[in-house]
Amino acid sequence: MQHKPLYESIPPHLQECCEELTARIERYAPGEGTHDTPWGSLTVFRADSTSTPTCTLYEPSFGIALRGAKQIVLGQEALVFEPGRYLLTSVDVPVLAQVSRAAPDEPCLCLKIRFDLPRVRELLPEVRAARASAPSRGIALSPVTGDLLDPVLRLVRLLETPEDLPVLGPLLERELLYRLLTGEQGARLAQIATAGSQGHQITRAIQWLREHYQRPLRIDDLAAQVNMSTSSLHHHFRAVTAVSPLQYQKQLRLQEARRLLLSERCDVATAAHRVGYESPSQFSREYSRHFGAPPLRDVVRLRVEASVA
Repeated sequence: MQHKPLYESIPPHLQECCEELTARIERYAPGEGTHDTPWGSLTVFRADSTSTPTCTLYEPSFGIALRGAKQIVLGQEALVFEPGRYLLTSVDVPVLAQVSRAAPDEPCLCLKIRFDLPRVRELLPEVRAARASAPSRGIALSPVTGDLLDPVLRLVRLLETPEDLPVLGPLLERELLYRLLTGEQGARLAQIATAGSQGHQITRAIQWLREHYQRPLRIDDLAAQVNMSTSSLHHHFRAVTAVSPLQYQKQLRLQEARRLLLSERCDVATAAHRVGYESPSQFSREYSRHFGAPPLRDVVRLRVEASVA
């Protein structure tokens, strides 16, 4: 059966490239869920049906939607991730995401390439990227261009010759980063990686929170850690992530607790303690508000969904 992966939003001159990319990526997504590929930073997501909104954390990455659509909500901003657009995530951001368009014969299909900011930082001196005056949201959508599709497609082709990946893969990732930095979202990416900038300070604050989320958080201490005033930290942190540092820490704790409950089969009290909660009842209340169900009920639902998929 021949699929119809493309929509009018993809310019005609890019459709052949997208068709090939879709056909090649499908081989690495035989079923629903997220799938690894021979290139460690490249993963593929597939969903055969729509889903309910789910709280999750998006990491620094570049993504392309090839079929279907996702709705991604950050703060009060809703983004529709669909064919013809790429998603740039410059920092770890908490979002509400759902598959909004998918069917068994027309699944939602996306690819994602993770990147680390040190590699972006290494490239900055060689690139004439625009610089933003103040930190902006850590996630954005833009139209896909041929300059971006070309290195992505060549990287996906390389998956079939794994012996070439160690040499050519890094070169293609570097080319992709160059295209991102010189493209529409270049300023958004550069501000996070530029040493000494407010965006870079927020990146350091996010990194500290990710490494120490179990600890009690004093905002004054975090501000001093990244050389910012408390008010400036609050303002710019919210500008990038749409939440306060305390809310961000809470979401990190709850995401990790969910992982512990699912993967390590911890009981609720143990999971709560390991992520920094002193009160299991407070943990259960906040978990229910965040994920829409108490811990045990949520975990049972996720396991049933995984077994069906």
